[in-house]
Amino acid sequence: MSLSFPRSPWRHAALFTVVVLLLTGCESDSDQQGGQMWAPPVTVITAQKSSAQVEQIYAGRVRGAREVEVRTRVPGILEERLFEEGQHVEEGEALFRIDPEPFAAVLQAARAEEQSAAADLSQAEREWRRISRLYEQDAVSQRERDNARSALELAEARVALTKARTAQAQLELRYTRVEAPLSGITSLEVLSEGSLVERGALLTTIVQNDPIHVRFSIPEADAALQRAAHQAMSGEGNSHSREASLILPDDSLYGRSGEVDFTASTVDPRTGTVSARAVFPNPDNLLVPGQFARVRVLLQSFDDIVLVPEAAIVQGPQGPSLYVVDENDHAQLRRVSLGPVSEGGRIVLEGVEHGERVVVNGQVGLRPGIPVTPQQADAEGSL
Repeated sequence: MSLSFPRSPWRHAALFTVVVLLLTGCESDSDQQGGQMWAPPVTVITAQKSSAQVEQIYAGRVRGAREVEVRTRVPGILEERLFEEGQHVEEGEALFRIDPEPFAAVLQAARAEEQSAAADLSQAEREWRRISRLYEQDAVSQRERDNARSALELAEARVALTKARTAQAQLELRYTRVEAPLSGITSLEVLSEGSLVERGALLTTIVQNDPIHVRFSIPEADAALQRAAHQAMSGEGNSHSREASLILPDDSLYGRSGEVDFTASTVDPRTGTVSARAVFPNPDNLLVPGQFARVRVLLQSFDDIVLVPEAAIVQGPQGPSLYVVDENDHAQLRRVSLGPVSEGGRIVLEGVEHGERVVVNGQVGLRPGIPVTPQQADAEGSL
């Protein structure tokens, strides 16, 4: 005898619900497979071919183009200082006066000695002419003729010596007027008026401020200016001048441009840097030696390149890449060749064409070939 149980209506309802859900899920999957995949929004810019300049800023120190020590050439009493300390002086302008009277007396004695030597020479010339005539007449011996000739030569030498002493005395008398060897700004006097100075004593220093130099150091690893250093190292000379501008301590820009006219031919092993020098005109003496300043150097110029924000670059195992959106609004991964960073963004040398849409925001989760919803960057986000 078998027993049978009636099926519960709740069981039929549960089975029906499961079947409906399964059919709905299959339909959803078929819809997505049919091309209705969700397209994530991305921000894009339109690539434009342009030019760019790469600059770098280096810390430097202002120095005079020439710094000359003014020293005495003759000893004596320092009678007078003829300039105001710290003022601008012109080349050849009198700065100090040393007591000239002792040197004037020496010059007078030298001139008198020169006159005496000239008189002796005249006498020797007359004696030579007389002895020569007598010798031709066999009235004097060869010995007497030779003595007359020697006396004439000695008189000529004495005249030359006295002339040299006179010239030396004139020179030393002129050196009592100490002149500026170049145009520039004077420092404080080292010795005061009335001092007894020795030959070679330091009196003051003159610094030439126009043009003025700014010395700075270039990192050894700086690829942009290292070519210039390599030129110097290979003996190609200093034909590697580059345009430069100067940023003052208050962050203002100096109104006159200059150029980097020198890079050292060796790398300092202690600091790993290459010494360099920039030259700037300074007619108003606005730049002062010893002042701190920053040198902005134009390193490289690029033409026919594309600028993109640094955030657009995707680093992968194959190297740097970025996403572009094709005409069907699909994201495509593009390998690119990058240049340095400029003020306008990252320089793309190869890999992006003019007019292509480059993804600058929303790359997270993107895969090559998926559809996207591109949104053009606003004015501030565009390049």
